[in-house]
Amino acid sequence: MDAQIISGKEIAEEIRGELRGKVAYLKDKGIVPGLGVVLVGDDPASHVYVNNKIKACEELGLKSKAVILPAEVSEEELLKKVDELNADPEIHAFLVQLPLPKHIDENKVINRIDPHKDADAFHPFNVGRMLIGDPIFMPATPHGIQEMLIRSGHDPAGKHVVIIGRSNIVGKPVAAILMQKGQGANATVTVCHSRTANLAEIVRSGDIVVAAIGSPRFITKDMIKEGAVVIDVGTNRVEDATAKKGYRLVGDVDFENVKEVAAAITPVPGGVGPMTIVMLMKNAIAAAYKANNLQM
Repeated sequence: MDAQIISGKEIAEEIRGELRGKVAYLKDKGIVPGLGVVLVGDDPASHVYVNNKIKACEELGLKSKAVILPAEVSEEELLKKVDELNADPEIHAFLVQLPLPKHIDENKVINRIDPHKDADAFHPFNVGRMLIGDPIFMPATPHGIQEMLIRSGHDPAGKHVVIIGRSNIVGKPVAAILMQKGQGANATVTVCHSRTANLAEIVRSGDIVVAAIGSPRFITKDMIKEGAVVIDVGTNRVEDATAKKGYRLVGDVDFENVKEVAAAITPVPGGVGPMTIVMLMKNAIAAAYKANNLQM
């Protein structure tokens, strides 16, 4: 079987085209959408993510504001920065890049963000709204996965979706989104995790498989039924002496072998990653519309 490669880059560019029109409408009214990003410490991967978000803002004509703090910053000082962004009228949405240093309570920081400026949609208020099917914002990666399925012709309605991973960032919200009533949802969802018995058997029953566990090439060919759609959320560095940087990125799925049985599969890189960024931009633009009582 020659699997369809679901390109997150191409779908993200399609969505960016739609968002450019939304930004132009705001600018005609004298409004420039603003996205803030708070980064604590010098984790190289986090710096890359933040730089990608700033670059995406520039490409779409959004104002961006990066707040870079040292790893030893106190929790009190970080919360003060969150309060400042909450009060900044030019910043319509913002996020605090996770993970945070161990001496800072992530939940306390997330709870301090104004839910109406919560670009990541991690605040309990937004999680609850999403769960009951009435979201203000959607978390970027799960929403991106839903858009990939819809726009690549793989409507999850009536399908059995198996999600491997139960994180608050991907696994749980993907399950909540895909089980809702409505377009791009109406799936029957199973969530697997580290304590799941008969994991391979359950994954094999999935019409759509979403891998989000952070373990390189964990999902193998024998775990995927023929004709399944496979969404690989994982981004793992593996050593590769032939690569320029000494490593390369691979997903949670054994891509080369799984694509032989799957009907469709996302690559790593170039799959879910670009979708996360563009859906974050969509949240920031939506926040600017809401702040000015406009319908997006």
